[in-house]
Amino acid sequence: MTSNNNRRTMRPLELWGGVECTVNRVRDNYFNQLDRNGHKERLDDLERFAALGIRRIRYPVLWESVAPGAQTSADWSWTERLSTLKQLGVEPIAGLVHHGSGPAHTSLVSPCFADKLADYAGALARRCPWLADYTPVNEPLTTARFSALYGIWYPHACDDRQFVQAVLNQCRATVLAMRAIRAVNPQARLVQTDDLGKTYGTPEMAAPTTFYNERRWLAWDLLCGKVDRKHPLWRYLLATGVPVREVLWFLDNPCPPDLIGINYYVTSERWLDHRAERYPEHCRGIIDGKSIADIEAARVLATPTPGVGPLLQEAWERYRIPLAVTEAHLSGHREDQLRWLLEIWEGAQQARASGVDVHAVTAWSLLGAFDWNSLVTANRGYYESGPFDVRSAPPRATALAGLMRELATGEPLSHPVLRGKGWWRRADRFVCTPVATRAAPTSISADGHNLVGKTMQPILIAGATGTLGRAFARICERRHVAYRLMNRQELDIADPDSVERVLDRHQPWAIINACGYVRVDDAEREAERCFRENTLGPATLAAACARHGVHLMTFSSDLVFDGGQQIPYVESDNVRPLNIYGRSKAQAEREVLDRQPEALVVRTSSFFGPWDRYNFLTHALRTLGEGQPLLAPMDITVSPTYVPDLVNTALDLLVDKEHGIWHLTNSEPITWAEFARKAATLSGVDASRLEAVPSERLGFAAPRPQFSALHSERAILLPKLEDALARYLQQCEPEQEGVGIRLQEGG
Repeated sequence: MTSNNNRRTMRPLELWGGVECTVNRVRDNYFNQLDRNGHKERLDDLERFAALGIRRIRYPVLWESVAPGAQTSADWSWTERLSTLKQLGVEPIAGLVHHGSGPAHTSLVSPCFADKLADYAGALARRCPWLADYTPVNEPLTTARFSALYGIWYPHACDDRQFVQAVLNQCRATVLAMRAIRAVNPQARLVQTDDLGKTYGTPEMAAPTTFYNERRWLAWDLLCGKVDRKHPLWRYLLATGVPVREVLWFLDNPCPPDLIGINYYVTSERWLDHRAERYPEHCRGIIDGKSIADIEAARVLATPTPGVGPLLQEAWERYRIPLAVTEAHLSGHREDQLRWLLEIWEGAQQARASGVDVHAVTAWSLLGAFDWNSLVTANRGYYESGPFDVRSAPPRATALAGLMRELATGEPLSHPVLRGKGWWRRADRFVCTPVATRAAPTSISADGHNLVGKTMQPILIAGATGTLGRAFARICERRHVAYRLMNRQELDIADPDSVERVLDRHQPWAIINACGYVRVDDAEREAERCFRENTLGPATLAAACARHGVHLMTFSSDLVFDGGQQIPYVESDNVRPLNIYGRSKAQAEREVLDRQPEALVVRTSSFFGPWDRYNFLTHALRTLGEGQPLLAPMDITVSPTYVPDLVNTALDLLVDKEHGIWHLTNSEPITWAEFARKAATLSGVDASRLEAVPSERLGFAAPRPQFSALHSERAILLPKLEDALARYLQQCEPEQEGVGIRLQEGG
């Protein structure tokens, strides 16, 4: 434990960054994150990273990419980026193998792996003799588990012998690589990363729990020369059949890290239970021939674990080597990503207050990550964004980038959603009956930033009786975002006095305008009412929000277009509405952005969802299911939008404080008749009574564009229509009110 005096002189906690750069192999297919995120083609990303205020960055100089063949044919042009980073004031930590197996001529269990990586490391050091920090192999223990114990990645082994061999090979490669590097730069530092969690379990699972908690240290123990005949895993290691000399080699060739990098995820802490039947099928496995459950602790423990702080304490007490959290990332909605990064920062500060020498927290996945929900075994297009979202060109800064700048500079934390609990600490996190444990509650960290439990500033949602307003309320509740759902009596958006009273009373940080006049045909004879609700109301809100510094999100429509083009409309296309409703929306867009340029205007189209029994699709399936005839237009092409996707994505954009016009739909042009037929086919409903007819037969009072499908030039953020339809059919349920964490008076 360091003294109080040492604690006072400890340098401030730094913020670092990292780029997800995995190049893993599955059979003969390589999954390269840098290909997926486009960073290879964007040198200006480096300036984006530096602008976050980070001091160091875990940056790839990957063996498989730079020198996939002979060293003589290596392409070293990538290393120019390292010099650029240094010029920008960001010190690179060079990663050489990241969940990979090396080039095709070797593998994690190949006898030549270590020597060949050392050759590559030495060549890199000679190329960049000034480079000080290296991670030759990222997460050797974790990579060995995925590649040689679970068979997920190449070489797809599934036995303890191959697992141990993979760990030994990667650790030996680290020792030899650092030896080659230090022959060029004797001051070079080893930053050795691995996932560090902890396993808990029922008393009946004491033996595997103890084993897993010892195994988690194995790579660091080898590098530190701690694995001898007295090591808790000695018998296990020898029982696998690996040569004793390969294990003892590290006693004579220790290479302790200069800094231990702790990678910590919400899945890092596990719960083992002998009562497998209590848990979902995907959580069950076999240990010693017995069926057990292995599940994230967050999903089952009634009292959450204390988090990363005590794990940092454990690592410090075991090694007395400086530490950093080298990966902090969460896949999820934006507010939970923010809460996760802050909790890790708080945990590091908590550990520092106890005398642990923690240097930094690393915001991982600066450019997000692809397909980690399938452990990168397939290209399915699943993307989880980070501080930057690469679905926009150039990559769009998210709210995480703002939080990083505040943490890096010590500025007060400003985002209201930080005051909510992350899902891993909420009562709705469980996937089965919770298990009572003696886990300690989370401590408030020394720097006082912990905001959980303080009053959450709300979002006001205008539109309590509408499909969209109720959907926002429901999803805000699920996401633990404070809100107040307002009806017309509480908030008349077209009345400036009503708006002022509500803003003064509730002090929201944002308003979602989900109300308005929606009857397109009736608008032709009720134009004054339509313009009051759809134009005057949003404009009044925008003016008031601009005065009060409140962020506004309002909704527009595909009907601002006339259908004159036969390709989907993007945000910059000229509006030319055909009917009163479309004119009211087009004028609202102009007036809102004139009054508050920072407002967010979402154009969308053709709602369908599981909570509204009155939308076209629900009506169509019910009608066809009852054997009744259904007429649907065959000459009007739209882009349907699944309401849960729309609301979740729009809420993310609101948390990001995005502005301007965005198109949000499930991005497939389709006629109403085709839409009904597709849904009927997927659901198994007989579509023989569906009749595709010209729209003129349906007697619409308002003219409609024959083609109003939407696309986006800013980013495609919603899943494909077929994916949305599949989830709609699974999730359909009777309409319910969205109630829950609405703030009560004085709350």
